[in-house]
Amino acid sequence: MGLLLMGIIALASWLVGLQLKNKFEKYSKVHLRNGMSGAEIATKMLHDHGIYDVKVISTPGRLTDHYNPADKTVNLSEAVYNQRNAAAAAVAAHEVGHAVQHATAYSWLTMRSKLVPVVNIASRFISIALIGGILLLNTFPQLLLIGIVLFAVTTLFSVITLPVEYDASNRALKWLRVKNMVTQEELYGAKDSLKWAARTYLVAALSSIGTLFYYLMIYMGRRE
Repeated sequence: MGLLLMGIIALASWLVGLQLKNKFEKYSKVHLRNGMSGAEIATKMLHDHGIYDVKVISTPGRLTDHYNPADKTVNLSEAVYNQRNAAAAAVAAHEVGHAVQHATAYSWLTMRSKLVPVVNIASRFISIALIGGILLLNTFPQLLLIGIVLFAVTTLFSVITLPVEYDASNRALKWLRVKNMVTQEELYGAKDSLKWAARTYLVAALSSIGTLFYYLMIYMGRRE
């Protein structure tokens, strides 16, 4: 049952990722009438929210966009940074949404940030604890339990990430609409792009929860 659940979730993750790729390719062809690049969109959104201490920079790779609260930078992949389309506008505004969350001390983001050091430590030992725990299940089951606790921490992080990501998208879409940064067609593209991007986080959280239950089933059934 556990392996079947993980297989279903893995398939769902692949399908959502494929759909996300297709959506971004589709809306990358919807060029913005205002002619602004992703970098310009991000900078304007920051300034419209009174944020002037955050830099917008270009980062190598594809779908590597993120906001770094440590050095206050909105990191946009090269395509998003330079391109002038609905997909780029959506991603750029979404990442600035995280910067706005940071500036306004959004509670879910604050909670997630506090978990980062714990998650980093847990991630270093999860594999060893889980694999070792399964191999030594009959002689040292406590090791698997330790692995489950560590994995539960990363699962909690995945769950907390959901409201953070959805809120950032909502802030982005609201700003794009209220400030008339995009046409209705472009707004639809931005909304559809962010919807599928959010679903990747949803699937990741479900996958983490499913995997956690799988290891719990192994631990609970060790004496059967």
